[in-house]
Amino acid sequence: MVFKDKVVLVTGASRGIGAAIAQSFAQEGAFVIVNYLQNNEAAELVVNACRERGGDAWAIQADVTSESVVLTMVNDILTEVGKIEVLVNNAFKPYVFNPDKRKLAWELSWDDYQVQIDGALRSTHNVCQAVLPGMKMRNRGSIINMVTDLVARPIVPYHDYNTAKSALVGYSRNLAAELGQFGVRINCVAPGLVYPTDASRDTKEEVKEMLIAQTPLRRIASPDDITGPVLFLASDWSRFMTGQTLYVDGGLVMS
Repeated sequence: MVFKDKVVLVTGASRGIGAAIAQSFAQEGAFVIVNYLQNNEAAELVVNACRERGGDAWAIQADVTSESVVLTMVNDILTEVGKIEVLVNNAFKPYVFNPDKRKLAWELSWDDYQVQIDGALRSTHNVCQAVLPGMKMRNRGSIINMVTDLVARPIVPYHDYNTAKSALVGYSRNLAAELGQFGVRINCVAPGLVYPTDASRDTKEEVKEMLIAQTPLRRIASPDDITGPVLFLASDWSRFMTGQTLYVDGGLVMS
């Protein structure tokens, strides 16, 4: 099993893509920390699913936009299991992907942008700052930041969300440049529309059909389609990759 006895922290892991990622790591033998914000019942279901797949898991509640809360969470994890070897920053501020309900460019305030920047970039920064000392000390670690293919092809201009995720790509590249000397790798995974998830449930059929028609593989991703690239970037199979963004959208974006 590729991740046997490895400790993996997945933020926003109680549902959707995060839950699928957590379970896939568990299936490969990892001990998975299932971070969640509110829904303890959903997080415990993910923990049970991880154990059923052959790994182990622990649910821990924390608001990753709070620096002090994140430090407490990471300290608790290190006290219990001693290390964090893989970090997947998947948590983000809830967002409705509905072209008819999005704010147009001239309707947005800076506060709209700030909410998404805090949800995507600030949260990632908080968790990275907390886990990096341990990774540097071990001279080893892998961080995967979840972004979106909309940073390369804003086929629907969700201005505030796309801008925050674009900033996260830049943040990740700078971290990669600084931390490579310590054996710590930072990469991004950029899915397209993933269905079904809570975020995509309001996506209209005509939007899905439009995306499918423009996608070479002629379908929309499921959460399980995203897990393989994440595990690849976390594993030694990608040991000489850092600062990269993998687009996982059936070929909608080619880079």
